[in-house]
Amino acid sequence: MQVAKKSSSTGGIRMSNAMAINSDSSSASAMKLESTYEMVSKLASSNAVVLFSVSGCCMCTVAKRLLFGLGVGPTIVELDHHTAGSDIQAVLFHLASDAQHQPVPAVFVGGKFLGGIETLMACHINGTLVPLLKDAGALWL
Repeated sequence: MQVAKKSSSTGGIRMSNAMAINSDSSSASAMKLESTYEMVSKLASSNAVVLFSVSGCCMCTVAKRLLFGLGVGPTIVELDHHTAGSDIQAVLFHLASDAQHQPVPAVFVGGKFLGGIETLMACHINGTLVPLLKDAGALWL
């Protein structure tokens, strides 16, 4: 199993593997994952709110309903319908950097990774979500 890790020296993402693999395939995987990381970063920075989701995921539906209920129209990327869905999930898993939580739903607000459903709900409950959305330009109230 491969896990995406942020490389501190190059600023990119490298792949670590528990089993020995061919260095050519490892570097190709790292390059592919790095370009996926750049794609996620560009998507997040060019939209006020981005939600990475999987169709049929109940927590993804909760996140969508909360955002729509607040009047936000997030950019939604359904990973099971996206050609690079598995690569994007690897990047999101790295960003979450907590093996106990699922990488979806993953919410970006104002180009920054907010977190998953737990963080989204916590921000909503403690009253910090609406100001974040306003600062990002997702709400005009």
